[in-house]
Amino acid sequence: MAMSLGDDTLLCNYPKCRAKLSGFAWVTACSHVFCDQHGSGEFSRSPAICPACSSALSGKLDIVRTELSPSEEYKAMVLAGLRPDIVLDITSRALAFWSYQVHQERMYQEYSLSRADTQLKQMEKVLTQQNQSRELELTAMRGEITSLKKVMEEYKRKYSEVSERLMERNRQYQKLQGLYDSLRLRNMVVGAGDREMPQAHGNPNLNIAMAQQATPQRSPQFLAAGPAGDARFFSCLESEGAKAFFQFSSPARDNSRPFLTKH
Repeated sequence: MAMSLGDDTLLCNYPKCRAKLSGFAWVTACSHVFCDQHGSGEFSRSPAICPACSSALSGKLDIVRTELSPSEEYKAMVLAGLRPDIVLDITSRALAFWSYQVHQERMYQEYSLSRADTQLKQMEKVLTQQNQSRELELTAMRGEITSLKKVMEEYKRKYSEVSERLMERNRQYQKLQGLYDSLRLRNMVVGAGDREMPQAHGNPNLNIAMAQQATPQRSPQFLAAGPAGDARFFSCLESEGAKAFFQFSSPARDNSRPFLTKH
C-alpha cells in the first residue's frame, strides 16, 4: 500500500499489520508509528522494544500515545505561547517524521516489489522447465502412439489374413463334411443290403418270394432242355428282371442241387 506526502493516513509499522491508522496511534522516538492495538500490547512490557527496528525505548517521552484527529481546542492551545522558532522546530520535526514514514513506506514497497519480481522470475523459470518437461513427455507419447498405431495396423493385417484362412478352412471343412455324409449314407445303404442278403440265404421261402418278385408275370415255358431251351427261357425275361433274379438267386444256389435239371 503506497503512501505519498499528499496522503493524510499513516500505516502501522508492525510487520504483520500494515493497517491504516485512525483514532489513536503510538509514536516512538525512532520515528515509527503503530496502531493502538499493537502499540498497547508491545509497549506494556518493560523494557519496551520497538517492533520495527528493535530499538530500546527507555526514555520517558520515547513512546507517546497521540490522537490523530485532535479537536479544534487542542490545536488552538497545544502550541500557544511558544516562540516562532520553537513552533517551526516542532513543525519541522513533525514533517521530518512524516517524510521518514513516506520514505520508509516507499522502501518497503520497493522491497516487496523486488521480492515479488524475484518470485515471479522463479515461477516463470519453474513453469518453463515444466513446460519443457511436458513437451518432452508429449513428444514421447506421440512417438509411442505412432508405434502403437503401426502395431495395431500390423495386427489388423494379420487378423485379416487369419480370417481369410479360417474362412477357407471352413469352406474346406463344409466340403469334407458333405463328402463324409454322402459316404456314410452310402455305407449305411450297402450295409443294410448286406444284412438282408444273409437273411434271404437262410430262409427258402424268402428266396422264392424274392425270385418271384424278380421274375416277370408271364412265366417262361420250359419246352426243351439244353442250350436252345435255355436261350428261349432267358429271352422271356426282361433285362431288369434277369438282373434281379441273378442277384438274389445266384448266391442261394447249392452246387449239389442244380437249379435246372437237364434230361
